[in-house]
Amino acid sequence: MSTAALPRVTVVAAKHRDAVPLVALQRDAADITVLCTEGDDKAGRAALDRALVEAEGRGCRVSHAPRTLTVQQGGGKEELLSQFHELRPQRLLLPDPDPVRSGYDDTAGVPVHDVPPGHAATALDALAAAREYQHSTGEPVFVDCRRAGADEGADAATVLRYPHTAHWLVEGFDGRLSAFLPSAGGVLRWTQGEPGGLVWQGPERLAGPHLMPGLAVLRDLHGFVHLLALRRTPRKDGGEDVAVVRAAQYRTGGPLTPWHSLGSPNPGDRHKSREVGFPAAGFDASGSLFVFVRNFGHSISVRAQGADGRWAPWQHLRGARVADEIVTVTTARGEVELYARARDSAAVVRWHRTGAGGVWTEDRTVPLSPAPGSLAAGPEPGTLLSRDLHTNEPCVWQPGFGSALPVGGADGAGPVTGASGIAAEGWTYSALVRSGPGGTCVVGAHAQGRPDTGVWWDDLGARSPRMPAMVHDRTGGVTLATVDAAGRLSVANRQSPNGALTFGSWHTP
Repeated sequence: MSTAALPRVTVVAAKHRDAVPLVALQRDAADITVLCTEGDDKAGRAALDRALVEAEGRGCRVSHAPRTLTVQQGGGKEELLSQFHELRPQRLLLPDPDPVRSGYDDTAGVPVHDVPPGHAATALDALAAAREYQHSTGEPVFVDCRRAGADEGADAATVLRYPHTAHWLVEGFDGRLSAFLPSAGGVLRWTQGEPGGLVWQGPERLAGPHLMPGLAVLRDLHGFVHLLALRRTPRKDGGEDVAVVRAAQYRTGGPLTPWHSLGSPNPGDRHKSREVGFPAAGFDASGSLFVFVRNFGHSISVRAQGADGRWAPWQHLRGARVADEIVTVTTARGEVELYARARDSAAVVRWHRTGAGGVWTEDRTVPLSPAPGSLAAGPEPGTLLSRDLHTNEPCVWQPGFGSALPVGGADGAGPVTGASGIAAEGWTYSALVRSGPGGTCVVGAHAQGRPDTGVWWDDLGARSPRMPAMVHDRTGGVTLATVDAAGRLSVANRQSPNGALTFGSWHTP
């Protein structure tokens, strides 16, 4: 990649030493700038200098020395905004704005954290400044907030506060595709002009004040698209609440419904509500929607909406303590199950419903040790994909399997997703898509139901700071999508509806 074309990445941290793990996250070539809101001692400054030298050894460019801002009380946002207008960041690396507690002070009634308060304040100021910068310039800013020290046994390089959106390309009710991604300034949407066409509109920024930079995208039984996010709102008594919110798109390219709050499993307490995990959700065969989150107690809470539209209250499932990584899987019977990475061990916990009353049951026998940040629903009903903690190789598993089945592709990072039921040369295949080295789009396929027959991976290029997406539409077409650091969408379509599973060249609308 030409150095002139390097994506612009800005790291914002409280002190120089706090920026070190964030700089280490940037494994791909980028133009890195570091902004600190506080001064640091000689050791902290030296540690950051070493991290930046190591980043240059990975192909990054450091155009500016780390900058320490002269932030006045309450003025962090304004100075960061000024810096953003100068630096024009395309991606921000930030600490967690809502760090998970390391303990709880029962006397004071407040959580105890193992990171200084300045970490969260710096992240919130940077998010506010990035939101205003994007609104004023129209230039998208993608944000990664990292869980430094949040999970026992996991380091900051592998734990995202807001997981990257996996299934962000979806087919609407009318057969046209939509792409949705979160940004600092709200949800970005691209809309296909006609089914199967190469003309797209976007990105347009959808209304959604105070949304945090994460998004879950899912499709209901009727083909309508639903979005889930976290929203921060001020409290009258000071502080802020964080709640799960949902909006829907009933007409492709049309306006979203208003964002509806589903509340928090820990309402009424400004400290506890801030720690709600990012939601995962799924529709079952009856049309009921189940929304899951990690709650303040580090277990799972669920809220369900029946097919009649009525919402049940939040239900605490308790059980194992989980990390901030949960995914839903829909079985062949149309039942929704939940998988979560354990907080205190290298394990996966499953929740499924049993009996006539649909009681949620915990299963700790899942034979997986997943790499953090790699859980995803597989393309076939009931299957789960993850990367092995020790080999990084993607594996597929489902209940009844004695062990996970490796499918190759250890040369990338992050989740693997895909689509099933793809007809090709007289056979039916499941296709997989993942990020490869440097963030390229890598596609593979295996005979449906037979991942043991082997997966042959093909690197299609199209580097992206976000994982690629795939959709298999009602006509049999298969579309791939990536987005570059500047927020430009690229799509590649399957060349033949029934021939070999090959794709045409990338097209940037």
